[in-house]
Parts: sequence; C-alpha cells; structure tokens
Amino acid sequence: MSRFWSTVVHQLSPYVPGEQPQQEGLIKLNTNENPYGPSPRVLAAIEETKERLHLYPDPSSSALRQAIAERYDVVPDQVFVGNGSDEVLAHAFHGLLNQDAPLLFPDITYSFYPVYCGLYGVRYEEVPLDAAMRVQLADYRRTCGAILLPNPNAPTGIALPRAAIEQLLTEHPDQLVVIDEAYVDFGAETAVPLVARHENLLVVQTFSKSRALAGLRVGFAIGQPPLIEALDRVKNSFNAYPLDCLAIAGAIAAIQDEAWFDETRARIIASRQRLADGLAALGFEALPSSANFIFARHPGHAGASLTAQLREHRIIVRHFPHPRIKDYLRITVGTDDQCDRLLTVMRGLI
Repeated sequence: MSRFWSTVVHQLSPYVPGEQPQQEGLIKLNTNENPYGPSPRVLAAIEETKERLHLYPDPSSSALRQAIAERYDVVPDQVFVGNGSDEVLAHAFHGLLNQDAPLLFPDITYSFYPVYCGLYGVRYEEVPLDAAMRVQLADYRRTCGAILLPNPNAPTGIALPRAAIEQLLTEHPDQLVVIDEAYVDFGAETAVPLVARHENLLVVQTFSKSRALAGLRVGFAIGQPPLIEALDRVKNSFNAYPLDCLAIAGAIAAIQDEAWFDETRARIIASRQRLADGLAALGFEALPSSANFIFARHPGHAGASLTAQLREHRIIVRHFPHPRIKDYLRITVGTDDQCDRLLTVMRGLI
C-alpha cells in the first residue's frame, strides 16, 4: 500500500543491519558482539529490577547519567543517554548536524550515516579515505557545517590518536565535531578528556560492544551542557521514556564493574592479535585494528566468494559491496575456539 507513503519514505534507502540468523550451531562473527557476555552483576541487577516493571522508568535516567559521569570524570549535565548509540546519533543528526553547509564524514564508514542524512534532510559530502584506508585531517579542511568521524573507524578498525582529534577541533572551532566511539575501548584513545576545553565536541559511545549489552540497547553522549540540552529537547519531543528500567539497571551495573570490563576487553584484544597472526600466515592483508574486529582481504580470493564459502561451513562474517572494499571481510573477534575454527576452515579454502 505504498500509495499512502510520504515523500520522505519513498526516497529512503534504509540501513541494512548485520544478519541475525536463527539457525543453531553457527559461528557468528558478523556483527561485532562481545562473545563473553555481560558482567554477572548486570544479570543480578536486572533480576532485582523485575519487581518494578509495572512502573514507568525515570525519564531522565538520572542514576545512569550519574554513573557514566563518575566513570568519565564529567558531570551529569554533560551526559545524554538513549536506546543504543544509534538513537543518540539519530538525535544528533536531527538536532545538531543539520546545518546550512554540508556534513562531512568518510566515504568508507558506518553505513547508517547516509541513511540518517536522508531521513532528516541533512546535506553531506563523503570524504575519501586515503589509499591505506586512513582518515587524513587535511582532507577535512573545507567548507562544512559539521564533521562526523567514527574512531576507530568502521569497518576499517583504524583509529586516530587523541591529538589528531584535538587538531581537528582546533581547526574547526565554529563547526560541531561528533566522534563516534563505538569501538574505542579495544585499543583507541577516547576524546572525552577534550570535552572540557572544546565546546564543539560531542563524543558518542555504546554499551553494546565492550560491555556486552547489545541486547539491552544503551548508548550515551558526552559534551558540554548546551549540546546535551539540544539532544534532550529532541528526545523529549519524541519519547519521554527512552530507556526502560531493566536497561538502566543493567547499564549501571556494567559501568561499575571495572574488573569484568578490563578482563573481557583484554581477552578480546589478545584474541584479535592471535587471529590477525593466523590470517597473515594464510596470506591475508589486514588493516591495523583498534576494534573488536579485523578487516582483511586475500589477494587471491574475492570477498563475496570467501563469505559464501565460509557460510557453507556455518561461519558468518560481514561483507560489504562498496567498490573500494568489495574484497574485504569484516571478521568479529570471537572466542579463541571460534577464531581457531575460522582459521581452520579458511586454511582449507585458501
């Protein structure tokens, strides 16, 4: 019944998320989920909260914002929370990134960005990564309304140092710079310490990756209060209760359990190196990753073909059809057993 669609809906090209297969027994290395699960304290907190399901949650998520503020040495007025970093980013697109001049972001990056531009009518320009798939700050020295960078970038996994982010902020004092740090905890430097001296910085993070809460959908932003107020205005004009009480309780427990966070993060980083070494031994060319995935290609095999063959062996990885990266595979770092199985199968295919 598309005759009832609005013009905007007709023109949208929706984001295509990574496959969530229903079959049992698959090794799922396609959506960058944490293989170790959340802290046991998260499960206990959720169990304790079940008795309050008949009540509305705190619309401002005050306790969670306080916990995030304590973790990152900011104040609660500098923290915004939402249903995953995707929702936080959506509010930023709607309330902050729709300027007269175009928004800039990389040509190889999170494919939700152009979708949000279409939804909210944001003009944008894609800035090509260099031949090594890296962001070059000089390429952003052009007229723009705002800049959006994932750091580490996805799907490449390559990160900029904090000093480069500060240089970008200094070079664009009149433009908002949004740093999407979904994967920052796996080896990159967070830009949060720069918030205090740069009013044009908004840092977005998620609980889905390093804190293993992809199923709860919790994300947050840190910036100076005027930026947070803009996000609150959009949120309160859209959904007064963005986070449910289970998500709030689970996220608080997750961010307070530093020991679990450090242990599982270290395991993933170690497994990433082990997987990278194994792929290199098979002739793969992998980009240097600061994320919980590896972006790699084999000079003798097409990416689409390898993806299909791995699936025949019940292993799922992510493949992107973009011309510049069509031969790359994005492989989530799973457990060592999962990575060993991938390498064993790949050895036979190669």
